[in-house]
Amino acid sequence: MEQRIQQRVQAIDYRHWRAKVTAVGGCSAPVRLGGAFQLQNLQGAVLEHRGGELFSPCGNRRESVCPSCSDRYSADAFHLMRAGLSGGAKDVPIDVRERPRLFVTLTAPSFGPVHSRRTSARGRTMPCRCGDYHHPDDPRIGAPLDPDSYDYRGAVLWQGNASTLWARTMTRLRRLVAHAAGLTVRDFPDHARLSYAKVAEYQRRGLVHFHAVLRLDGPEGAADRSPDWATTDLLTRAVQKAAHTAEYRDKFTGLTFSWGDQVDVRPIRADQASEVEDARGGISEGGLAAYVAKYATKGTGKSEAADRPIRSQAHLDALDVSPHHRRMMQTAWDLGGIPALGHLRHWAHMLGFRGHFLSKSKKYSTTFKRLREDRREYRLNELLNTLGVERDSVVVVNSWEFLGTGYRSDAEREIAEGIYEGQRAQRQQKYQQEGNQQ
Repeated sequence: MEQRIQQRVQAIDYRHWRAKVTAVGGCSAPVRLGGAFQLQNLQGAVLEHRGGELFSPCGNRRESVCPSCSDRYSADAFHLMRAGLSGGAKDVPIDVRERPRLFVTLTAPSFGPVHSRRTSARGRTMPCRCGDYHHPDDPRIGAPLDPDSYDYRGAVLWQGNASTLWARTMTRLRRLVAHAAGLTVRDFPDHARLSYAKVAEYQRRGLVHFHAVLRLDGPEGAADRSPDWATTDLLTRAVQKAAHTAEYRDKFTGLTFSWGDQVDVRPIRADQASEVEDARGGISEGGLAAYVAKYATKGTGKSEAADRPIRSQAHLDALDVSPHHRRMMQTAWDLGGIPALGHLRHWAHMLGFRGHFLSKSKKYSTTFKRLREDRREYRLNELLNTLGVERDSVVVVNSWEFLGTGYRSDAEREIAEGIYEGQRAQRQQKYQQEGNQQ
């Protein structure tokens, strides 16, 4: 590999190639495009022309696939979450900090006892049900004590319906909040709106649980103040009741799905402390945004699931995963052979989960699309300032065609990931220096 890297660095086109890689932040699997981009004035004269082959980021949020794009996604998730928590940016007013807000965690029910690492109130490690004291990195943690009696079918079916269960829970919660306020369900949208942003996180047992920020707004969402009757206590009681009573009955299997007994509901403090949790159980909005953004890209690692859809039984057999997660995949694959459950086969690589890892209500804050558009607008404005022209006096002309994805060799990918690591180290050093100056 070192020899191939050295040969690539010594190639005639290396400087030009490196500039393209740097422009996409060291993306591990860029999309290759061929064509041209140019700026013209209103009379048709060309002010700037750039043609040939260029790279576009792959946009994959999984760190195991592309660390660079995962970093960018995590940063976008942070800004999306922080805008809805703190306000004062992305067209979200700062008074959102004064509204009833909760941080809620909903977990999956039990499908059988699993290996676990428990600690006492004094922090001492307690023995697992199997009798052993598990190390935090013990691969047995999360695996069933008795795989033969573990309800793999129920676990996979619950996982495949978790997003629907979330939707039913939100419907139930709106009804409970409306009734607590003395409103009918039909009149509730005229007085208030329940806004949220949530992320899904895999537990060691291979099942997701949801972390969600809930906010009680006025009818127009973030732009509208909460009604006078809206309080944190009212919202807390409604969330706790909804979490314990919401359910979804699947007509095909006849199974009824609900949340696990572990439901965590905590108020969000209006401060920017880096510590996520305080001694009283409150959550800081500053630390929470970073916490949620981390899980937006964490997703799954090799010990939990695969990075890409499973195409065949042979493909599944060749995966390097734990026995427990292999059995979950196999169960999803087998159930997916039933036409009504075909979606499970498509999502077998994710242990049956088919929802978005980060989702939000329409009026929570900004959108990923808006953040991407802001970046494009920023780069275009930089070019316009360099040329000394106004936006209204030019026309942007793009003509590109798809050429392929990825690099030509493992050596090129290795160099690209090295470029990403260098850029990341520079950013961290810059943030550290700015923090020391403050």
